[in-house]
Amino acid sequence: MKLHVLGAAASLALATAGSANAAIVLTFEGVGDLASVDAYYNGGTDSLGNSGANLGVSFVGAVAGVDSDAGGSANIANEPSASTIIAFLNTPSAILNYAAGFDTGFSFFYSSTTAATVNVYDGLNATGNLLGSINLAAQANGNGCVGDPNGGFCNWTPIGVAFAGVAKSIDFGGGINATGYDNITFGAATPGGAPEPAAWALMLAGFGLAGAALRRRGPVGANA
Repeated sequence: MKLHVLGAAASLALATAGSANAAIVLTFEGVGDLASVDAYYNGGTDSLGNSGANLGVSFVGAVAGVDSDAGGSANIANEPSASTIIAFLNTPSAILNYAAGFDTGFSFFYSSTTAATVNVYDGLNATGNLLGSINLAAQANGNGCVGDPNGGFCNWTPIGVAFAGVAKSIDFGGGINATGYDNITFGAATPGGAPEPAAWALMLAGFGLAGAALRRRGPVGANA
């Protein structure tokens, strides 16, 4: 059986549904379980009516999931911050837009059962020049999780890319309901926040293919 980040009801949730130099971290805490993120960070609300800080960031195709151990629907464990992550369920529209733009780098933590690619563009809606790409390896770990007791998506890898220019959108390609994202960070090639201690133990033990991929790309650490 294919391992999914979010519960079977996630597809129904979709159906109902600063400055260039500032470093911003999105943890998604406060977005409703199985809600489309939509304009939660853009002066509006998610699909369930929840609102967050107006950071000028909007999403297409992104659905939030709360850890099942915290009463939500997400099949996750050891997530980098609190209990909420996002996954993308729309193809080909899996987009983050940030009209004000950001420079220096883009980064996040991810957990995935499949390979995926994240592309950074200098135009809105994944248009314009490609500024950078991040290739993700499968490393979710299925039932081999430790720590936060339940959840197939329990390995969270910090990854990012540095680039020149001003970015305005991100295309999250592939990994539909098979890749979870947390602590998305604008303005830095290293993501803000840190995984829970159990996840650090997994990192120290090595991430297999993901670890090898990261070594090939060069070290990408996490903030303490």
